[in-house]
Amino acid sequence: MILSGKEIEKLLGTKIKITPYNPKQLNPNSYNLTLHNELLVYDNEVLDMKKENTASKIILPEEGMVLQPGKLYLGRTIEYTETDSFVPMLEGRSSIGRLGLFVHITAGFGDVGFSGYWTLEMFCVQPIKIYPGIQICQIFYHTIEGEYELYKSGKYQKNQGIQPSLLFKDFE
Repeated sequence: MILSGKEIEKLLGTKIKITPYNPKQLNPNSYNLTLHNELLVYDNEVLDMKKENTASKIILPEEGMVLQPGKLYLGRTIEYTETDSFVPMLEGRSSIGRLGLFVHITAGFGDVGFSGYWTLEMFCVQPIKIYPGIQICQIFYHTIEGEYELYKSGKYQKNQGIQPSLLFKDFE
């Protein structure tokens, strides 16, 4: 089951943490997360899964920046989230998707116990101007049944910023 917005709000500070929190971003069954002003773009055209791929930082100016099709942009949320009782899930907002900006297409499934900023995989189908602070995606929470262990991966847990792929560590 998915938690309602009222239940998310009721559990804030205990089983769910969203920092910073703004009640205006609460929806009937989700909470909108906002885009930080930092992006990463990979330096190489060809990415190798078995190697660490370098990336360069871009700072989004307040007046916005145009994203180009055919390029992957990694962003992150301003909000830091934590839960050890629910499965957090992330989806792009429909208003954003209807402009041809795909956010978090394949990696929206969080693990119970995840704590950190959410890295956003962003790709557009035509040029689009984006802005820092925009409500870009939404987090929602599923209940979990049965015994479980909390997420403890050293790759992404308690991150402090944008996380490029660390898949190469799986080959070590």
